[in-house]
Amino acid sequence: MAFSAAEEENIEALRRWWDENGKFLLLIVIVAIGGYGGWSFWQQSSVSGSEAASDLYEEILAAAQPEDATRQPDAAAIIGLTDQLMEDHANSIYARYAALYSAQQLVQSGDLAAAEETLQWVVDNPSTSLLRGADEGLVLTATLRLVRVILARGDPDRALVLVNSVDPRSFEPGFHELRGDIYLSLGRPEDARDSWLAAQDAGSISDGLRMKLENLGAGK
Repeated sequence: MAFSAAEEENIEALRRWWDENGKFLLLIVIVAIGGYGGWSFWQQSSVSGSEAASDLYEEILAAAQPEDATRQPDAAAIIGLTDQLMEDHANSIYARYAALYSAQQLVQSGDLAAAEETLQWVVDNPSTSLLRGADEGLVLTATLRLVRVILARGDPDRALVLVNSVDPRSFEPGFHELRGDIYLSLGRPEDARDSWLAAQDAGSISDGLRMKLENLGAGK
């Protein structure tokens, strides 16, 4: 089949364009296909990892909340499963919630150093991935518990620095009350009273807080 002169010119122009741009275009296509394949693989891996993390978390909940109300939580199982979750699924939100359960068991067993390390991990790693932000309530809860553990370990100065470095947002009553506990530990009852009153003003109605104020002769 013969081509006309115009068609021959068009074909020659196309050949020249391909010689100049074809390899670059092919590279773009390969990258696009590879990117799509990588994205699909990442999604599948993410779903699979999330399911595995969820299963571990379900085991932790079962250990923490046994069906038999007369049984105590299985502390060893909670701590062990949480360690596995934090190691194998560090980017999962489940690891952060599990860390709160684990820290609670560590505190009850008297291992305050390990409890502090676990809670510090949550505070230091607020975001679960590049695409997901931090769970603000979870991080603030972990921070409150971390400060309590530090205070219980006999370091009120460090506890005060940490509690004063946080924007408490909706957790303001809890942070004010804890700040008051720290001041009392430091032998500063006036500051403790002011902080506890601030907790009440922020909306706290806890009986424990009321008793603290009454013990200082400052109850409302």
